[in-house]
Amino acid sequence: MQSDETAVRVGIVGLGGIAQFHAERLVETDATLAVGMDVDEAARDSFAEAFGVETVGDAAALYDRVDAVLVTTPNRFHEEYAVGALEAGCDVLVEKPLAHTLDSAERIAEAAAEAPGFLTVGFHTRFAPPVEVLQHRIDDGDLGEVRHVEANYLRRRGVPGRGTWFTEAAVAGGGAVIDLGVHAVDLALSLHGFPEVVEVSAVTRSEFGGRDDYAYLHMWGEDGADEFDVEDSASAFVRLADGRTISLETAWASNREPDQTFHVRGTDGGARFDKAAGELTLYDASTAGGHHLADTTVETRDDDPHRAEQEAFLAAVRAGEPPERNTVEQALTVQRVVDAIYRSAERGEAVSLRE
Repeated sequence: MQSDETAVRVGIVGLGGIAQFHAERLVETDATLAVGMDVDEAARDSFAEAFGVETVGDAAALYDRVDAVLVTTPNRFHEEYAVGALEAGCDVLVEKPLAHTLDSAERIAEAAAEAPGFLTVGFHTRFAPPVEVLQHRIDDGDLGEVRHVEANYLRRRGVPGRGTWFTEAAVAGGGAVIDLGVHAVDLALSLHGFPEVVEVSAVTRSEFGGRDDYAYLHMWGEDGADEFDVEDSASAFVRLADGRTISLETAWASNREPDQTFHVRGTDGGARFDKAAGELTLYDASTAGGHHLADTTVETRDDDPHRAEQEAFLAAVRAGEPPERNTVEQALTVQRVVDAIYRSAERGEAVSLRE
């Protein structure tokens, strides 16, 4: 927590690719990137050279020197560093997902509830300008009651680094669902207003990542090790309170076109958001002046949602108040849905969250 009027001092724990992505944006704010931490010496050296800041190999040495912490480690280590930062009195932004398992996520939430600071989770899609417009239209009642969200986040070929931590269940907690699907689940729940989740039915598949003849054009990370014990696609149906629903399709690899579209169906209107293209279309129907249908293309500024997410986090740190969105409670709901997807797929039947 910030204690004076000076610039917010920020530390980053876990200095891989996503940390550098955050740091590139952080240095453009009025905050101070104070120190980085990683257990890997090569990662520390690379980060220090890129950003001209001191790096350390011990998290406690970082917590003592900052007001806020970005946790950008592999999923399994979110709990260790998020809880440590909270207990040290820091405010925390942890990259999605909240954790690699539901048990770990619940322990993080418990620590956040007892800490003097706050924790928020990096679901940056909510800060995309078209989503901001869509959420405002929903909140104003332009779409009536949102009854269903079709959430798609599929790549044609996009398995990340076979043999890296992304494809190892013990470290990541899962595959395409916990990597890509969490974004789709979070946004769909947000557009619904985070109602109670009643039931989840899902199927997960591992059809591409373990194949010797897996054909691809690009891969994030190296393709060399054999470890691949996670799913590379999933289909799920989520029942919410009051008859609301979500359908989810997510995949690292599939024999179809890539798709990052979200279709929102309300009682008075609808919408289509294309995350990849940054496009929003609103759908309307009326009898005023005669029966007609209308499609409205919404143009927005091309603002960076990651930068907007950081600005919201830093504003909350300065104010000493937790942010109203991307809360730990919301992230825990997302984690429960993800956990239910895996349990449903394993059991071969729907899973109730009212158990």
